[in-house]
Amino acid sequence: MPWLPDFVTAVELARRQIREDGHADPVGQYVAALDRGDARTLEDAWPAEVIVCDPVAGEVRGHRELRRFVRRSRSLLAERHARIETLASTVAGDRAVVELLVHLSGDGSDVAWPVAVVAESPDDRSVTFRSYFSRGPVSGRPELRPAILRPGNSRPGDVVGRYHAALTAGDVDAVVGTFASDGGYLREAAAPQCVHRGTAALRAFFSLRCGSGGVTLEPCSVTDDHVRCAVEYNCVRWGGHDLLPQAGVAVYRRGADGLLAAAHVYDDVQAPAGLSAARRSGVL
Repeated sequence: MPWLPDFVTAVELARRQIREDGHADPVGQYVAALDRGDARTLEDAWPAEVIVCDPVAGEVRGHRELRRFVRRSRSLLAERHARIETLASTVAGDRAVVELLVHLSGDGSDVAWPVAVVAESPDDRSVTFRSYFSRGPVSGRPELRPAILRPGNSRPGDVVGRYHAALTAGDVDAVVGTFASDGGYLREAAAPQCVHRGTAALRAFFSLRCGSGGVTLEPCSVTDDHVRCAVEYNCVRWGGHDLLPQAGVAVYRRGADGLLAAAHVYDDVQAPAGLSAARRSGVL
């Protein structure tokens, strides 16, 4: 059967191409798998191990659980007529952080749902995907998400580091001073319209959130391409109250002046019950 070697070669070339495509754009491959409801391309791209850390499903590990998770996700996305828009990517080393906007319209409403997906590949055969979002837009309420990463040794530098230090200290003036005065903004996790733009709006927002003290975001990983800096964190303290560590990620975009042009937050962090209702509303 002289054609058999050519057939085997063609199959191997196809597998190599799948791996190359997956390694070049791991989050794109992940989103495509969810959209199709088919995990095989993920398994072909990373034959050793694919792990998913999801706010709803928890940790998904192993081929059987991965296929079940992908099929279930596809069903949920189809029910809501989901359309996924890629907003920005931050890539450094073996880690990529991709910001998405998921448009949902299946129940007659039109919801824009901010989602961030982190892909970390320690070798050519394994990958871990970590998704971050608020569950409010889909379930109607935020839900506490325990920590999924341990505190890391990396710390954000320059303006991002100053922002975190000022937030921890509860220094509203210093926090606001890290944003560009001509349009710098923070977008909350709940929806893209939850935006606080400009000095006055930022001051009002952070005065409300930090009125009883600072908010401590303990960095777990830092992905920095010198334009955007993505920090995966655990929120461990708010207003003098220790919290059960809660997982999140924020992506900070620097402007030409070195200050923050934008901060996009993806979490479901809930303030302690001791704070007033006003200060507990929304997420940081």
